[in-house]
Amino acid sequence: MTKGTSSLGKRTKKTHIICRRCGKHAFHARKRFCASCGFKKTASRRGYTWAKAH
Repeated sequence: MTKGTSSLGKRTKKTHIICRRCGKHAFHARKRFCASCGFKKTASRRGYTWAKAH
């Protein structure tokens, strides 16, 4: 029943890997979709109007 430092040592798996579509390190390995571009979740690229560069 230890819930401290010994439990933290078991977190060794990678959550995000490199995305095939956008090339960023944002593809979630277990959820199987990209947090940056939305690859495998939507056909169009994920993006918002408030995030556009000026």
